[in-house]
Amino acid sequence: MTTDGATVGYLGVSRSLSGRAWRLRPAADSDVRGLQQSTGLSEPLARALASRGISRDQADNYLNPTLRGLFPDPSSFTDMDRAAEILVDALETKRPMAVFADYDVDGASSAAQLVRWFRAMGQDLPIYVPDRILEGYGPSPIAFKRLKDQGAELVITVDCGAAAYDAIASAVDIGLEVVVIDHHLMREDPPKAAAVVNPNRPGCQSGQGVLAAAGVVFVLLAALNREARRRGLFAGRSEPDLRQWLDLAAMGAICDVTSLTGFNRALASQGLKVMSNWGNLGLKALLDVAGSKGPAGVFHAGFILGPRINAGGRVGRSDLGARLLSTDDPEEARDIAAQLDMLNVERKEVEKQVLDEAIERIEHETNLDPDAPVILVSGDGWHPGVIGIVAGRLRERYRKPVMVIGIDRPANVGKGSGRSQTGYNLGRAVQGAYEAGLLLSGGGHAMAAGLSVRPELIPELRAFLEEKLSHEREEAEAADLFDIDALVSAGGAGRALYDDFQRLTPFGPGNPEPVFAAAGLRVDQSSSLKGGHVRCTLTDERGGKLRAVAWRAGDTEIGKTLLQRGALVHVAGRLKADDWSGRNGVELEIDDAADPRLCHG
Repeated sequence: MTTDGATVGYLGVSRSLSGRAWRLRPAADSDVRGLQQSTGLSEPLARALASRGISRDQADNYLNPTLRGLFPDPSSFTDMDRAAEILVDALETKRPMAVFADYDVDGASSAAQLVRWFRAMGQDLPIYVPDRILEGYGPSPIAFKRLKDQGAELVITVDCGAAAYDAIASAVDIGLEVVVIDHHLMREDPPKAAAVVNPNRPGCQSGQGVLAAAGVVFVLLAALNREARRRGLFAGRSEPDLRQWLDLAAMGAICDVTSLTGFNRALASQGLKVMSNWGNLGLKALLDVAGSKGPAGVFHAGFILGPRINAGGRVGRSDLGARLLSTDDPEEARDIAAQLDMLNVERKEVEKQVLDEAIERIEHETNLDPDAPVILVSGDGWHPGVIGIVAGRLRERYRKPVMVIGIDRPANVGKGSGRSQTGYNLGRAVQGAYEAGLLLSGGGHAMAAGLSVRPELIPELRAFLEEKLSHEREEAEAADLFDIDALVSAGGAGRALYDDFQRLTPFGPGNPEPVFAAAGLRVDQSSSLKGGHVRCTLTDERGGKLRAVAWRAGDTEIGKTLLQRGALVHVAGRLKADDWSGRNGVELEIDDAADPRLCHG
């Protein structure tokens, strides 16, 4: 079978131990040769570039992304110039302002950039972050009234606001001006704000729809510098050097899981370089309390710093992340970092409890239907701050869309968060449920959605989602392929190969981390680790050895196979540096495996 010009069933794997078919990532041989000739790259690396849609003309910008070469014209964003004029007017007249931010990393890093720019210009901006539990997502009439009573005349919403029609209308009614900086999908008609800057606003000509809010804010800072320069405001002061805040833009881009292509790729790449200097006191304090070190990479941003910043909004005080990223006080940075680290431990415990209960409910209490296109699971008292993470874990486990609902019995409401699988549009199904009158609120996009529902309607909601998504099953199953970048031997998967492919960093959506496959390996040694992980050593026919680990795989078919000494397997995963005790080697993080006896080809 072929798809997109590539053969499905690579190495004969039409159904792996996780139920997927393997595919060599499609790339035309002529494109691969052209890239080799123009760049001097190795064949595997040139093939990886070609399979990501990179042409000879784009290769240099892709391998060496720069802001100079990729920075968009701020004026190409609808309302960007208007927003800059309003904010610089407010700066000149010292008009009382506040930043209203979402409670995640993107919101915090967006707010911190604005706070730091205005601080450099001599004005302090207070930050308001809604409480996830008490206030929910986004602006509300109550929050705007509170800010107005505190003296604010102008509010800048970041990473939210594009869909806050009623809240912004209420702000206008009480004489509060609002400027919206957002990136979420929105309707044709914008809310009645003074300016709405959003690359995903219908009609926006920027072509920067993949940006996180932090990226949009970074472009806004360039517009603010330009407007302040035009007015002569830098005659007696230094112009803020925006490059010092690239680390914040990168945090938003990486932690909001945006597509790392074009200008957004440059933001992430250059931002990680700035982050590596650890000049932001908050990020450095968080790194220290986490016991980590070294140059910053996607792993630092996405798996060490990001979860801790998010912990404040999930199970603690929602404004801690924004305060951490915007402070210049070392003692405050250390104090907030310590709080966030403790909250992250609490978040992990709460997450594990909810995850374990959800798996028990799915597999033992509801008799999991393998033919159902979606899983909906609910529980009393499940913390709304972790249900999204749990939904993501369950989606990985069952490879289908999952909606997790935490029920608040005293309030008689269930709050749900869902994560989808490629080929299924979960957001559209949830929107349909809302329009059908099953939900109090609901929306999202193809890969993620949120909702509120009366508990007694949950069975009806489950049936509705199953019916809606059943029509997408065939397309989704066809799209559930596991893409391979290159075939390696156990002995050939070494540090040289790893270092060569690091030229493609940073990895993320739009630039997936390379996946390597190795065929016909024997399990030489293996052991179970705490947390359900499996570590093993694999060998090939030539005696080559490959250290490997499969995370959270102990109770899966992959983990069970890897724990059988002498078992023959095909494996596929991502190479990671292994520098323990000066080893300077690599380790394969196994994402999938197959039984060669069941492979044909």
